[in-house]
Amino acid sequence: MRARLARGPLLAGLATIVAAGCGSDPGASLPSAVAEAFPPDTLRSREVSQGVRYHYLWAPEGPFAIHLVEVSLDRCGLDFDVGLANADGTPGLRRVTEIAAASAEERPVLVAVNGDFFTAEGHPVGTTVRRGDVHRDQLRPAFAWRRGDGAWIGPVEVDSGRLTGAGWAVDEGEVDVVSGFPEVLDGGVRVGDLGVADNPSFAAARHPRTAVAVDSVRGRLWLIVADGRQGEYATGLTLPELAVLAEALGAAEAINLDGGGSSVMVIEGAVVSRPSDATGERAVANALLLVADPAGCRSGR
Repeated sequence: MRARLARGPLLAGLATIVAAGCGSDPGASLPSAVAEAFPPDTLRSREVSQGVRYHYLWAPEGPFAIHLVEVSLDRCGLDFDVGLANADGTPGLRRVTEIAAASAEERPVLVAVNGDFFTAEGHPVGTTVRRGDVHRDQLRPAFAWRRGDGAWIGPVEVDSGRLTGAGWAVDEGEVDVVSGFPEVLDGGVRVGDLGVADNPSFAAARHPRTAVAVDSVRGRLWLIVADGRQGEYATGLTLPELAVLAEALGAAEAINLDGGGSSVMVIEGAVVSRPSDATGERAVANALLLVADPAGCRSGR
């Protein structure tokens, strides 16, 4: 049975990695297992906001270019939203920077990444919920968030007004859901072979990837974007390599979101990753947004 990933106590003790090579940041902090799995030539780190830190890692033996946002789950004033291409929920496609800019009119958007897989018409493939409003209901693995309760990862659908798996009443409190595929880690265990046998071109080949991973013990959520399809700069990750990364980050739960040319990370309105399409950032159906919520501190959540 999947445990709910509630806001846990914040534990200190992440090991400091001092990367070799130019561009490294002696203050960059990541679990030491990350450096063991992806030995970095370059590692940079900076604070985005209180409780939010951005890390960039480049490892030549891949090569791997990995963007990580570390979110403290017990820091008040942080919240997650699902941003839609069209605010009314009608199908459509927009760039993540545009989705984030539109959402920033309501609350400041600190970080944004692309969300679910989608059809050519702009329909997300899986369940999509924004602030309790259900825009699509389809049983798929998903990342779910409820204000005050934290995160949940696993297969979900909406049944009689409740989010299956998480057990949340969608219309009670603000619930956001963005789907992906596949679920990578469940309770610290890899979910099957991650599709390697059935779909090797997707799972066993390296591609740009976007993912969410949660370490509830240390109270950390990680937003992950791996650049790829760019020669000597970055090849991407296989799904087993994504699982290695999530495990190295200390996560017990992780989900793969849409990837390939859709993969992008935006911090405070600026693209920090390198999308693989020759035309740059791709238009997508939805995005996962980390937003500033000062009211959360006043309400104690």
